[in-house]
Amino acid sequence: MKTTPGGAAGNWVAPPSFTELAAEGRAARTRTPRGLLAELSAERREPMAILDEQDTTRVAELIPLRNRRMAASAFAFFRGTAALMAADLANSPGTDLRVGSCGDAHVSNFGLYASPQRTLVFDLNDFDEAAWAPWEWDVKRLVTSIVIAGQSTSRDDRVVEESALAAVRTYAHALRTGAGRSSLARYFDRFDAEAARDAYPEARKPLRAAIRAAEKHTGDWAAERLTVTDDHGRRVFIDDPPKVVHVDEDTGRRVREVYLDYVHSAQVDIRVLLQKYAISDVVRRVVGVGSVGTRCYVLALQDGDGHTMLLQAKEAGRSALIRYGGVPQPEAVSRYIDQYGDGGRVVAMQRILQAVSDPFLGHLRGTPSGGGEERAFYVRQFHDKKGGFDMDTLEDDAFGWYAQVCAATIARAHGQSPAASAVVGYVGGGRAVGEAIMKWSYAYADVSRADWELFRSHRGVADDPAAP
Repeated sequence: MKTTPGGAAGNWVAPPSFTELAAEGRAARTRTPRGLLAELSAERREPMAILDEQDTTRVAELIPLRNRRMAASAFAFFRGTAALMAADLANSPGTDLRVGSCGDAHVSNFGLYASPQRTLVFDLNDFDEAAWAPWEWDVKRLVTSIVIAGQSTSRDDRVVEESALAAVRTYAHALRTGAGRSSLARYFDRFDAEAARDAYPEARKPLRAAIRAAEKHTGDWAAERLTVTDDHGRRVFIDDPPKVVHVDEDTGRRVREVYLDYVHSAQVDIRVLLQKYAISDVVRRVVGVGSVGTRCYVLALQDGDGHTMLLQAKEAGRSALIRYGGVPQPEAVSRYIDQYGDGGRVVAMQRILQAVSDPFLGHLRGTPSGGGEERAFYVRQFHDKKGGFDMDTLEDDAFGWYAQVCAATIARAHGQSPAASAVVGYVGGGRAVGEAIMKWSYAYADVSRADWELFRSHRGVADDPAAP
């Protein structure tokens, strides 16, 4: 039977196929032979200059706390230095195959959280630095974190090396497997924590512990732990300086003024839900390691019957991939950032890279009281069944499993990008790329460790105990 396309089809041209894109990826090996990915540039940046520059935009009174947290270990320092690595990646040989990237894909930035259906999923959980970048930047950051975490926990080098190699090969296999399915099918892929608990015997113990922690750490649990009811029936936060402090009157007023901007950026069903709540209290809270000193507020929302919900508004600065990595963004991405700010960038990239995301995600921009530089924020639920894995306590088999699960998760995230099939063609089976990236990561672990020692000396925290 003969059919005629409707007028809406226009001069239809089929998008490129997997075969065509994979061929482009194989051709990219000529421009950047895979062995070149092992080369770490000898051009050295000034690490303290970059870290000092970052501190100029942070809350000054919190910088000593950040110093202590980053000085605690080589791995803690690595967690807080995505900007240094972006600068070094920019100076190292790399591909021009760009995908939506996390920008800070180290092993502690993965974990469990609740899906909108209230099941537990495992995925990336930090997108402050997310932007478009060469695919290998995320993989190199992951593998380097495996190396540093393994060395910091005194594992046998054979275990660390095998885990690092297996991570790259898992990435290659997962990306290729995903590319063999429809784009829609891989969009719906996710890592279900409950199903994995019995599927991986080597990880059963840490998975059970992470699931128990996630089931406990709910928004209600956080509200009970962090707030009390005052004499007027209003839920208010308990001060715990310097980690939790009430904001001043001007800041509180500004938070309430820009809150509606967040509400308008959220999904329409969330907008309707939030009409049943009013802000009852606001505090500034310290979060993370590298994020210490950026502005982070937690809002207590209360409905008419006294039920409490907590939202976190975290400051979003310019992505390290853009600022220090110098990666030019697609025109549409640049326009989006211009329109919605870096808070909008973080939210958009989170929705692209995660299998399922917090339905309360939103963003806003505001100017501090009395004028000054405009700041961008992204908003999400605070503690919605969050659970993670402690590198210090994982046995060697579980450590290797965890490295591979993180790699497969990155592959799922990268698989959403149009260039994913080209990356499959470039990477191949993963052996050549795995050897190159592992060599680079071991070399970079040495660079990061030297930077850590310099940091401890420069900031005068070499003998200070780690801060809580």
